[in-house]
Amino acid sequence: MRALGVVILGFIMLIIAICLMPEAANAAQGTAIYYDPPYIPCYGRQNLGVMVAGASDQIWGNRAACGKNYRVTCIGGANLAPHPCKSGNVVVKIVDHCPSPGCNGTINLSRDAFSKIADLKAGKVKIEYTPA
Repeated sequence: MRALGVVILGFIMLIIAICLMPEAANAAQGTAIYYDPPYIPCYGRQNLGVMVAGASDQIWGNRAACGKNYRVTCIGGANLAPHPCKSGNVVVKIVDHCPSPGCNGTINLSRDAFSKIADLKAGKVKIEYTPA
């Protein structure tokens, strides 16, 4: 009977540990660039502020990404720019689509959002992103 109690306690501890795991463990990776307005496919000319982004085909999902929020963190440079990343992350709302073949990033951040997590001179950075 005591062995069963130990097994149950171990199982409960495992469940708690899984629930407390950092969100980054489930983060997808990609690249980010920045772009300037207009940011229009989801909401026309409606101004949704500056913490917005365009989604590549990988995320877009036939407009399913419109209005969804993503937490984006810079994890490294995608070119030779020195010190491309800043600490912290930014939460952006998907308001635009960046279709293939011309899309150069997984998430195309507004200039303001990009500058929160990376040096603008880097131009393109490696990122982790999760739904927020």
